[in-house]
Amino acid sequence: MPETRFAIVLTTAGSDEQATHLAQELVERRLAACVNIVSQVCSIYRWKGKVQRDEEKLLVVKTAAHLFPAVRDAIRELHSYELPEVVMLPMSDADPDYVEWLESSLAPDPDAG
Repeated sequence: MPETRFAIVLTTAGSDEQATHLAQELVERRLAACVNIVSQVCSIYRWKGKVQRDEEKLLVVKTAAHLFPAVRDAIRELHSYELPEVVMLPMSDADPDYVEWLESSLAPDPDAG
């Protein structure tokens, strides 16, 4: 299996405003090439011993695997949640033209040759 160079990061937000702010900041900082905001997501989860239900927005962040720590830190910095979801899913394969666009849209990998 080839080395994972790119990834999808998932996070949620409690409002349209926060979702837009997170997406805008990640793209402006070149930590994401694109962020899709999926509205009307119902989240059911356990928090501090109680089952909760909230309407949230799902953010699908397209990034490079080497940028995950910076993406995670930016989400933690910008988010209103005490513990925001930040999950990375490795991108096992992608269209070569899409990969080229991703590379051109993101901060470069300082370890790349």
